[in-house]
Amino acid sequence: MIGYQLLSAGLGLALATLILFLVRRDHIQIRYALWWLVVALLVLVFGFYPPLIDKIAKLIGVGYPPTLLMLGGIAAMIIKMLYMDIEHSRQEREIRRLAQQLAIWEYDSSIRSSDDQE
Repeated sequence: MIGYQLLSAGLGLALATLILFLVRRDHIQIRYALWWLVVALLVLVFGFYPPLIDKIAKLIGVGYPPTLLMLGGIAAMIIKMLYMDIEHSRQEREIRRLAQQLAIWEYDSSIRSSDDQE
């Protein structure tokens, strides 16, 4: 049992350290890093105190506590994927608008340059 606790806690600490390193090197933005730091914190908490999952499962009424972890992980991945799709759609919309503005700007500048030549 101690080996499992140390492994989980070590993974949580390693993940948190990696995320902070990536933020420091500007490889990941803060808004995305916060999500991963929460995940690292949860892994760390459940690693140091595994009976917490049992207590939460009993409180919710889940008969087999490890399924609660699996369900939580799947729910977190679905939420993260939805957030990523929303962000991707926003970026595509912004790129489309910028491309349209650039096309208008180039058209206006070509008309001005042709007027100047006459």
